[in-house]
Amino acid sequence: MSIKTDHRLLYLKVIEKLKADIENGTYEEGEKLPSEFELSKQLGISRATLREALRILEDENVLIRKHGVGTFVRTRALFSSGIEELFSVTDMIERAGKKASTVFVSSVVIPAADDLKNKFNLAEDEEINVVERVRTADSEPVVYCIDHIPAVYMPSESQHKYLSMLEMLEKEAGKRVMYAVTNIEPLGFHERISEILECPEEAALLVLKQMHYDQNDEPVLYSCNYFRADKFNFTVVRKRL
Repeated sequence: MSIKTDHRLLYLKVIEKLKADIENGTYEEGEKLPSEFELSKQLGISRATLREALRILEDENVLIRKHGVGTFVRTRALFSSGIEELFSVTDMIERAGKKASTVFVSSVVIPAADDLKNKFNLAEDEEINVVERVRTADSEPVVYCIDHIPAVYMPSESQHKYLSMLEMLEKEAGKRVMYAVTNIEPLGFHERISEILECPEEAALLVLKQMHYDQNDEPVLYSCNYFRADKFNFTVVRKRL
């Protein structure tokens, strides 16, 4: 249906029309839109006007455009959190009304490498427990977690007892995590982890590398978590000083 009868700026009308089509299910999440030629013809507009509307919708994270492939409706994030708030992955999933569960991939105790000795201020002969897990929400894999914990804080019998490493540290070692220093890195398709998380090819990953500190400002947990970027949305409040 042509939208030229509306007298507002044309690209704004295109944006509104496409958003409405997404809301009413004409185009579903993850669905590829018609080609620019077909869509401009359907709407009765020029391709230049359409491209401007698509550009803005991409900036607003409504659409995702893949060069040489096409334009897709972006999958909405199911889980949202302020990055300044420290929640376990379990808490994030449960706050969204989903059932959190864990698939354990591996757990090994190894001598601490030099970089981890420095991170945790460990003695020469101390060991690190490395735990790899897939976190699921209503049985759907959404986060791949690699946790590094000094072995002294993690009894072997507790490894599969807790969903949350933060809870485990508090109950088993008396270490209450109070804050974390976080580095966020965007990552495209990862050959191994993206497959484990059942990511569509266009879905990227967000990697959160975090050192967690306890009530005594001591480092107790270093985690590297791979979040499906189409499932998680992290925001931050920035204040002018």
